[in-house]
Amino acid sequence: MAGLIRNRVFLQTFSSRRGSKFSVRHLKMALLSSLRTQGLCGALYYTGTRSISSGSLHIKDSLNFWSGGRVSLKDVETKCEPVYEPATGRVLCQLQACGAADVDAAVRSASAAFTVWSKLAGMERARVMLEAARLIERREEIAEIEVVNNGKSITEARLDVDSARLCIEYFAGQATTLSGQHVQLPGGSFAYTRREPLGVCVGIGAWNYPFQIAAWKSAPAIACGNSMVFKPSPVTPVTAVLLAEIYSQAGAPEGLFNVVQGGQETGSLLCHHPSVAKISFTGSVPTGKKIMEMASRGVKPVTLELGGKSPLIIFEDTDLENAVRGALMANFLSQGQVCSNGTRVFVQSSILPQFLKEVARRTKAIQIGDPLLDETRMGALVSKPHLDKVLGYVKQAKKEVQGARVLCGGEPFVPADPKLKDGYYMTPCVLDGCTDDMTCVREEIFGPVMSVLSFDTEDEVLRRANDSALGLAAGVFTKDVKRAHRVIENLQAGSCFINNYNITPVEVPFGGYKASGIGRENGQVTIEFYTQLKTVVVEMGDVDSLF
Repeated sequence: MAGLIRNRVFLQTFSSRRGSKFSVRHLKMALLSSLRTQGLCGALYYTGTRSISSGSLHIKDSLNFWSGGRVSLKDVETKCEPVYEPATGRVLCQLQACGAADVDAAVRSASAAFTVWSKLAGMERARVMLEAARLIERREEIAEIEVVNNGKSITEARLDVDSARLCIEYFAGQATTLSGQHVQLPGGSFAYTRREPLGVCVGIGAWNYPFQIAAWKSAPAIACGNSMVFKPSPVTPVTAVLLAEIYSQAGAPEGLFNVVQGGQETGSLLCHHPSVAKISFTGSVPTGKKIMEMASRGVKPVTLELGGKSPLIIFEDTDLENAVRGALMANFLSQGQVCSNGTRVFVQSSILPQFLKEVARRTKAIQIGDPLLDETRMGALVSKPHLDKVLGYVKQAKKEVQGARVLCGGEPFVPADPKLKDGYYMTPCVLDGCTDDMTCVREEIFGPVMSVLSFDTEDEVLRRANDSALGLAAGVFTKDVKRAHRVIENLQAGSCFINNYNITPVEVPFGGYKASGIGRENGQVTIEFYTQLKTVVVEMGDVDSLF
């Protein structure tokens, strides 16, 4: 999925901006009142000091939100599921999953909001969205809570919150540009088109970018006049409700953005609900197929941002230092838990030894530990089962008939801090001697595991790079401009990079080919996926009837 490192220009722009008094005041109202109810009585807007430390946060308030506020489920039979803090392995909170009555209440709330919101002018919607973006500018509290629930480093979490803000700002601008087409017909008659909202949209998020994905799905939807019911992953349910409160404080009508918690059953209820007009999902290919099947029963459009096993091709004429940095960014962001990661690293044989030496040295130097510390570059994986799964892939790679060679990493890691001893950590891994038929090369591992493969010719590497059922992303490192564009043209992937990787400006579309998904997120084209086109023919003369 999605989301990833931001464009340097935007980072520089953000660092130079100052939040207004209005932003600070509303952030307190939108975020900190809820933080206090969760046990953070001393938390204030960011003042340069850490307000949360790993193992200190206990969340008690409800994480469901509709009709303008948090909702505690009344059904005493509702089963609660524990939510864990990856850094420490302790229980962070208990999750109440929404049943049929709860989902229906949230959808009805969204329907009521749609009636009001869809009638507003684009400029009126944009004002609310820009205010929401301003409230997010004071990002530290959101980023810290994201870290506690997800395990990624605070440095990355800040960039994710930036991306969420920039996305809302971008689509606020798009809200003012929605327009149709005028077509002149014979005899003075004419036709025109109207781009109209769909209605209640459902967003289903993934656990690797919880807050950012909630923004990436809601911003284009509400910019077009829709409302949304959003279901976060049950593994990372905490920060989506903060976005709901931000929209509310920004002036959105009650029910514009709602949050329902739960797993597969809750997601199924949303997909089958007769009042839902569209579904946007980020997650695995198998789940995406199920959602597409459920949506087809109601002939509902879907946006699917699914998995990847993306190739990163490094030619011998590249700037080797730059290529190594790119390979690290393509594999180890968010502990390797990024759908677009370039985990199949094809290196031209003439530079393979130098590449392996440098990439292993740099990988060994990655600082693992408390994700809330600024110096940490790799935090904890999202859950114990997922950690075990990723470690299992490394063990299997070594057992293959002509097994991969582990240059570094691939082992459980225990930080020195005693409070982190039960966290879900591992050392980032580089595998050499990989072949195209190995499981670690064919399947999406979704962890910090880089598989390095050797190649000799351009035609050869293109054939091998495209030999996958997935096609989310791809990258090329070379100084030959003609080769770069030629190779990119022939790669079967939707999001491609030349001499960089995992850069996702919100102004450009993100999405994949083949089994990696349908539709796009971000960029102007996304408007088409959250609207429907109405054609109107206007006759200025008499009806020319055959009867």
